[in-house]
Amino acid sequence: METVKVTAETKATVVPATRKKRKLTADHWFAFSFLLPSIVLIFIFVYGFIGWTGYVSLSSWNSLVPDFSFAGLKNYAYLFSDFRFQADLRNTLVFTILFISVVIILGQFLAILLDQKLRGESIFRNIFFFPMALSFVVTGVVWQWLLNPSTGINLFLKKIGFESKWYTDTNILASLHWGKIEFGVPVAMIAVVIAAVWQMTGFAVAMYLAGLRAIPDEVREAARMDGATEFQIYRKIIIPLLRPITVSVIIIMAHISLKIFDLIYAMTGPGANFVTDVPGVYMFETTFRGNYYANGAAIAIIMLLSVALFIVPYLISSRKGES
Repeated sequence: METVKVTAETKATVVPATRKKRKLTADHWFAFSFLLPSIVLIFIFVYGFIGWTGYVSLSSWNSLVPDFSFAGLKNYAYLFSDFRFQADLRNTLVFTILFISVVIILGQFLAILLDQKLRGESIFRNIFFFPMALSFVVTGVVWQWLLNPSTGINLFLKKIGFESKWYTDTNILASLHWGKIEFGVPVAMIAVVIAAVWQMTGFAVAMYLAGLRAIPDEVREAARMDGATEFQIYRKIIIPLLRPITVSVIIIMAHISLKIFDLIYAMTGPGANFVTDVPGVYMFETTFRGNYYANGAAIAIIMLLSVALFIVPYLISSRKGES
């Protein structure tokens, strides 16, 4: 049998052939021509307007008459020294922590209950998922009526001698001091968190339920054979396996909470002493009611950067995982 010797010359002829780039065919250009309008519109109406907002935030346009003279970081310095914006940042942090924590705990608990294959699972699943079909505006109006001191739940409670202001209550339920900074949890913010959790828990339930159904039964059976109890199986095996889903839920819920506007605006507005005010509400009133366009643009850029702090690392890690 003859042996074939691979020399350096044959390698030189083979390697470039394997690395030869594919030529763009007519089908590629045809597909690109269909995508081109969408790409152009995205660059104009997304990235173009983001750039325009950033440019306006560095200008002196704080009146009805446009003034594009460069102001540097003057608008940002004003915001971080403004009492209302400082309250907005604290309220956003409090709302985000409470909202994400309750959604994750309640979503996992309900998903585990649904995973027990009980009768009427489809009915309960539809009940949990239904609030997601509503907009935040509808949710805000409904919960405003339910928690109003003169209607809804409080009308019944008032008859039995218990009256609560709920979403209008400015009292601080709990507070945390960090140096000179105080993080308070007003009762009104609790009411907003309840409404937001009611709407978005169904999403977490769907995510966790899909993760639970993807875990093989052999994992549970092997743990039972080793003498693990059901509580130990969920605490040490099932819940750790759901960690990627938990990260996804945290990222999505943080994205929603950091740019929340419609729910709070429809339900409470800024609230007395700005107890439920958030940057989204402040931006709307500053830009479209006060005509301070540069300040409103600065608030929008700060909101964009805060969301990007969560989304960008998540996207980078996702791409690394796929590669």
